[in-house]
This record gives sequence, C-alpha cells and structure tokens, in this order.
Amino acid sequence: MIKIALRPIGKLLAHYLNQPVQYYYVPAATKETQDIASVLQPGDVLLVEGNLRISAVIKYLTNSTWSHAALYVGTLSEDEHSADPRVLIEADLEHGVVAVPLSHYRGFHTRICRPVGLTETELQRVIDSVKAQIGHTYDLKNVFDLARYLIPSFLNFIPMRWRRRALSLGSGEPSKAICSTLIAQAFQLVHYPVLPNVEHKLGTPGCDACEREILHIRHHSLFTPRDFDISPFFEIVKPSIVRGFDYHTLQWDSSPETDEPPLTGK
Repeated sequence: MIKIALRPIGKLLAHYLNQPVQYYYVPAATKETQDIASVLQPGDVLLVEGNLRISAVIKYLTNSTWSHAALYVGTLSEDEHSADPRVLIEADLEHGVVAVPLSHYRGFHTRICRPVGLTETELQRVIDSVKAQIGHTYDLKNVFDLARYLIPSFLNFIPMRWRRRALSLGSGEPSKAICSTLIAQAFQLVHYPVLPNVEHKLGTPGCDACEREILHIRHHSLFTPRDFDISPFFEIVKPSIVRGFDYHTLQWDSSPETDEPPLTGK
C-alpha cells in the first residue's frame, strides 16, 4: 500500500533527475553520428557523457567522465524502413529499458568500447538478453536512492572506496539499477569479462612455483559506465582513426592567434 502511494512521487522524482542541469553543456570532443554509425558493430558499448542531473551524480560517484552506457544491437526488425532506426538499447531512469536511435546522442561526447573474440553465438546471446529486457521499468527504491546523492552534504561523507557500492541500488533487480548493470549482466551470461576481480595464486599442475590468475565475477550491480572504458578486455574504437585519419590533410586557420597569454603576477 505504501509503495503504491509513493509511486506518483517516484515518477516525479525520476522526471526531475532526468532533466538537464542548468549550465550549458559543452562536450570536450565529439563526432557526427554518421561517423560513429559507420564504425559501430553489434555488441559495441557506447559510453556517453550525459548532461542530466542524474549524470552529475554518477560522474561524481565514479570519478569519471562517463555517466551513461548503451548497447549497440543494430537496427531492430520493426525499424528496418525507418529513416532514424533505433539501434541502441539502454536503461533510462524515467522510462526503464528502451531502444533509442543513435541521433538521441547527437552532439554528446561519446566513446565506443568493443568486446573482442566473441563468437557469433555468444554475441547473439548478449544482444538477445538485452532485447528481452525492453519494457522493464525502474524499481521505485532506486529513484529515491539516487535522489539522495544530489544532496551535497551527503556526498561529502562518502569515502572514495565506498562510492562504487553506493551505486548498488534498490531491491537487487539488476536491470533496474543503472544502465551499466544491464549491459554487464548480459556479457556475464557468456562469461565475457568486463572488470573482474583478479586473484593471484601460486601453484599449477607440475609447477608449484608458477603463479596463476583466477578471475572472480564482480556482481553486476556494482558495474559503472567507466568500467567499460578502463577494462583491458574492451577495445577503444575511435571513428577518425578507423576511417583513415591523416593529420596532413587537416586545414588549420592561418590567421594570427587571438588568445591572450595568461597574466602573470608580480
């Protein structure tokens, strides 16, 4: 009964968190969506530097540029004849798990992270598992948990080592935490590592002094967008380089520099 009564408040709060912040957003660097589209492959993770209120919270808690992640799955069957097809699946705070077009992130700073070595069967399993989540909504508790991190005094009391765990929210339903947990869980279905815990042990068959690495799966609720960027198992794909970047072809402004040198004190 209490949960039902709080549902309208939760929706209003989710809408508030999903609004752009007041300052003017200027991406550090970006490419046109057609350039990104030309190099994207199914299974690629697209990281986004968002400009929403919730983006500021996630960037603070993860100490990272990236606040959002979406999985590129290719054009959905029902969008085959669309001029702007939905090709990304993401978990949105207000609308739940949805499919969106690449144009949704036009003008944003993005990064492509590509898994390496997946078989066609494994890749399809990852994509199908995320597609199956479309329509799932956020747990109400997640909204209230995220909102409390907007309070500056609350943020100041969170030690750096605890901030990742602060994003493990809600009732434990993985697709209802943040965007990255949805994607991380899909890769874990095929045992593809994102950022596992590594344990070093001595001793292998026939070599007691040899060291071996044992990977331990990190719970999917603890993954953040930043993890796909720093993971040693995802390739960073930059459209300019893939498309044959040659800096000799660049045209520079030949007019005198207009930036004033920094003032120095006496």
